[in-house]
Amino acid sequence: ENRPRHVHVVVTGRGAPEALLALADTVTEMRKVKHAFDLGVPAQRGIEH
Repeated sequence: ENRPRHVHVVVTGRGAPEALLALADTVTEMRKVKHAFDLGVPAQRGIEH
């Protein structure tokens, strides 16, 4: 609430509390549309982890 105007707070993850969303300048939600993992392709280093 008291941060300077030139300071941006970036938070990643799910389930952010409404209080944090209210303070944020930018909020983004991501959702999976299609993923190779669903077709049996194992997780790949550098992509999923």
